[in-house]
Amino acid sequence: MDGKCLRGAVRADGSRAFVMTAVRHGDALTAALREIGAKTNEILEFAPLLDAADDTDLADAVVTVDALHAQKEHARYLVEDRGAHYLLSVKNNQPTLAGQLRALPWKDVPVLDRSRDRGHGREEGPRGEGLQRRRTAVPPRPPGRADPPETTPYRNEEMADRDLYAVTDLSAHQANAAEIAAWARGHWIIENTVHWTKDVTLAEDASRVRRHRTPAVMSALRDLARGALHRAGWANIASGRRAHTQPEAILALHGIPGLQS
Repeated sequence: MDGKCLRGAVRADGSRAFVMTAVRHGDALTAALREIGAKTNEILEFAPLLDAADDTDLADAVVTVDALHAQKEHARYLVEDRGAHYLLSVKNNQPTLAGQLRALPWKDVPVLDRSRDRGHGREEGPRGEGLQRRRTAVPPRPPGRADPPETTPYRNEEMADRDLYAVTDLSAHQANAAEIAAWARGHWIIENTVHWTKDVTLAEDASRVRRHRTPAVMSALRDLARGALHRAGWANIASGRRAHTQPEAILALHGIPGLQS
């Protein structure tokens, strides 16, 4: 889950339109999208966004969100209300929790997973410079933690960059370090695939549509178009878009499993 500013949709009072989106890790399809009102914020729209996706069963799903949503109430909502699991990034917007995580005896915690991949989906340099190397450590859950839901700390050490911290309710027998690291990396699909495609291919940030709820409606329609082309087998959405400029080609997408007229 992540929020996005629709940069071209500047209202008469100078405020910008924002939407919040829930995206599936495996295929980058949008499960839910919700406008963030001018008098509210992402934190308050977290549960309503997932409540609106009432056809999405979150039981046993792992929900990844950025540091803004490292909130106790969000964790409780996911675990107790929806039967899901969470992986919450932690940064200095939660200074107490971030300090506790940094202070853990990481020197004594063995590295359980190592990975090497392209930073944020991009590779630089002729010999692969820019590839990110990561080492993942997950210490044992502290005993006697009474404040539900219980959390397990997680550290993702990016060798040339910085240490990233997160917490999850999953215990060691439910998820190993490699799985946790993969989910943490997979969270970037919402930026690198979804938001990037909407901005670069579908020109979302360039859109000046701004009246009423129209910016959010148009953002949802871009997600629908992106998802339809993806389900039709187009790995390159720009190519798929060019191939569907005629009405008869667009109507042919009706037969894609999961799409309705």
